[in-house]
Amino acid sequence: MFVSPAYAQAAGGGAAGGFEAFIPLILIFVVFYFLLIRPQQKKMKEQKAMLAAIRRGDKVITGGGIIGTVSKVIDDHEVSVEIADGVKVRVRRELISTVLSKTQPVDDDKKPDAAKAANEDDDKNKKKKK
Repeated sequence: MFVSPAYAQAAGGGAAGGFEAFIPLILIFVVFYFLLIRPQQKKMKEQKAMLAAIRRGDKVITGGGIIGTVSKVIDDHEVSVEIADGVKVRVRRELISTVLSKTQPVDDDKKPDAAKAANEDDDKNKKKKK
């Protein structure tokens, strides 16, 4: 009497098709690629380029936190780092975490114009003092 008869519903709320089920997974992978994977690959590429460009005179920090100056590039895998006066340590390039300051070798013939002008001014001042 007070109970209404239950009618069968039309089928339509079933499981989604094959491709439609994978759309959320594909979107999650795309987000992970742009937010995690791609920046990490870029950082690794920059680190590799920095390690390849190490030369004598660069001030570096090793993975253990030791600050020193590269005294000699031994080969593609090792450098000699001077951490104190007369104390040199051989370090693998992969264990160098940061290059603090790069040295730019300057030849006397190839000095920048500002450096040439400063040297000329110094020469003039020395001549005046005599």
